Amino acid sequence: MIRVLLVDDQQLVRSGLAMLIGSQADMQVVAQAGDGQQAIELVAELQAAGLGPDVVLMDVRMPVLDGIEATGAIIAAHSEVKVVMLTTFDIDDYVYAAVQRGASGFLLKDAPPEQLLGAIRTVQRGDAVIAPSATKRLLEQMIPHLAGGAPQQPPQKHADKIASLTNRERELFLLIAQGLSNGEMAQQLFVSEATVKTHVSHILAKLEARDRVQAVIIAYEAGLV
Repeated sequence: MIRVLLVDDQQLVRSGLAMLIGSQADMQVVAQAGDGQQAIELVAELQAAGLGPDVVLMDVRMPVLDGIEATGAIIAAHSEVKVVMLTTFDIDDYVYAAVQRGASGFLLKDAPPEQLLGAIRTVQRGDAVIAPSATKRLLEQMIPHLAGGAPQQPPQKHADKIASLTNRERELFLLIAQGLSNGEMAQQLFVSEATVKTHVSHILAKLEARDRVQAVIIAYEAGLV
């Protein structure tokens, strides 16, 4: 059972999400919060009681404490919890900030129900909500922020991790940064998709990246792309 915490300052939005998620046999809404501070407190209480949550659906703009700061606090205290930001594409600054704080992905508030449910399942498995094919579109909005603050040389914390990659892993790492899917990488390198998947898992582990999105940001921050 995937336990979900809903965080949004609009009660109607929370009610609609709760009805949708509650209709699924493999999901359960364990609590709801109206602001970021309440979300932080609820996650701590639920975790202490052994009730999750596994996934937090987090609105970006809320009173008291916004979703960006709340995400950072939750991930810092409970790294196993996955956070999906409910956002729109007109707030690029928030998207980049959320990734830096550990968000596992982003979802448009007007996304179709099946996309929302699929995103929750995907994140709970440990993957990013943003599909590899959509990584490029996200980066087109994030590149100005990455380029503006990117150092000329890779930060030491990234350099050590990147140096631990094998030649093949580094090759795949650069392809991930370009937004290629596992299938596309397999075709380009003439290997099986299963082999690519194994390599990707090793790459994420060595980079200490929660998902592909964070791996892409590491590549950009290190000046590799």
